[in-house]
Amino acid sequence: MRWTVALLLSTVLHGLPAAAEAPADWSPARWANENTLQLTTDRPDEGAYTFPVWLVALDDQLYVRLGGRAADRVEKSKSAPYVGVTVAGRHFEHVRCQPVPDAAPRVAEAMSQKYWSDLIIHHFPHPLTCRLVPE
Repeated sequence: MRWTVALLLSTVLHGLPAAAEAPADWSPARWANENTLQLTTDRPDEGAYTFPVWLVALDDQLYVRLGGRAADRVEKSKSAPYVGVTVAGRHFEHVRCQPVPDAAPRVAEAMSQKYWSDLIIHHFPHPLTCRLVPE
């Protein structure tokens, strides 16, 4: 009985995919002073679409705050929850746009500190705040 459980456990554990590691050149801290990055989505009704968004780096993580149209593009993308990300001349094809509603206030505060025009922009709805996680 013990060996059966051990064999089953070993099979299950070895059958699980390894946790994805960030690419070696994924460096949110290095991009903290960048003004924008480009997100690429692939909605069925419009194909590949690339658009700029503001970014902030907090705790060595990269965050974006999306308005309604951008959030809709990400959520309805054929590859959702994945997007393409281009930042500082580097392109990453498979990046998860991980919703983090609990981080939204902190990200919004960081945006207001970084971007002077957020004085106006923060009044518009931002239904989706994402941590960008490369895989």
